[in-house]
Amino acid sequence: MKSILICLLAAGTAFAPAAHAAPGGSAERVRAAGVAATKEPRREDYRGAIQSYAYVEGAIYRLVAAPGHVTEIALEPGEALLAVAAGDTARWTVGDTVSGSGEAQRIHIMIKPLAPGLDTNLIITTDRRVYHLALNSTSGTAMAAIRWTYPDDALLAIKRAAASVREQTVGRSGAVDVVSFNFGYRIRGDRAPWRPLRAFDDGRQTFIEFAPSLAQGEAPPLFVTGEGGKPELVNYRVSGRFYIVDRLFERAELRHGAKRQLVVRIIRTGGDQ
Repeated sequence: MKSILICLLAAGTAFAPAAHAAPGGSAERVRAAGVAATKEPRREDYRGAIQSYAYVEGAIYRLVAAPGHVTEIALEPGEALLAVAAGDTARWTVGDTVSGSGEAQRIHIMIKPLAPGLDTNLIITTDRRVYHLALNSTSGTAMAAIRWTYPDDALLAIKRAAASVREQTVGRSGAVDVVSFNFGYRIRGDRAPWRPLRAFDDGRQTFIEFAPSLAQGEAPPLFVTGEGGKPELVNYRVSGRFYIVDRLFERAELRHGAKRQLVVRIIRTGGDQ
C-alpha cells in the first residue's frame, strides 16, 4: 500500500473562537448542520458487504472501522485522486492502491484505526468531486467497504442511452426530455450482486439500469410475468449497463443460477417514485 498525501492542521494554527460569540450559538448551529448532512449506513443500500451511498454534494458519509480491520473506500472507475486530508493522522492509518487498468482503473483508499472509540473526519479530493467522511472506530464492528452511486451522472447516462437507442431504431431524433421518464418502479427480491439500481420507461420502452460492474459478470436473463403469473422470456438488448425492452410491462423478473437461483422482481407502480 503506497502512502498518500495527508494534510493535517497543526495544533498551533487552529482557529480561535470569536471573542463575542453567543455561548453555544454558533457551535450548536454547526453541530446541527453536520448531523443533518450526515448519511448513515442502511441495510437496503448494501451490495453484498459493500455500503453504497448516493453521492450528493455537501453530504457527509459515515464510515465505521475497527482496529485490526481495513475498510476500503472505492472511487468511481477512471476518477483520479488528488489529495486526502485527515483530521487525525496519529491514530488512523490511511493509504491507497489501484485496481484495473485503462478506463476501468479504480482508486481504493484504505482506512484503519489504531484503537476503538476514535472519531475524526476525512476529505478526499479528486478530478471530479469532493468527498466528506465522518470516521468512527469501534472495538470490533467494521464496514468492509463503501462506494458511491452518482444519480446526476446516471441521468446523463440515461439521456445518452435513450438518444442512442432512438437513433438506431427510428433515425435521428430530437432531444430527450428526462423529465418525461416514469420512474414508478420498485425493485424487490434477493440482494444479488447484479441487482438493478432502478427501472423507468418513456411510455414506449422500459430501461433497467445496473451498476457498472454488470459488464464484469454474467448478466441475468429477463422474464416478463405473463398470464397466470408465469414468467415468459421477452426480447431485450443490452446497451452499456442498461437493459432496454421495447415494450412496457407490469411485472418482470431477473433470474440467475441453477442450484440456488437468485430472483429479483421489477414491479411497475405507475407513478414516479
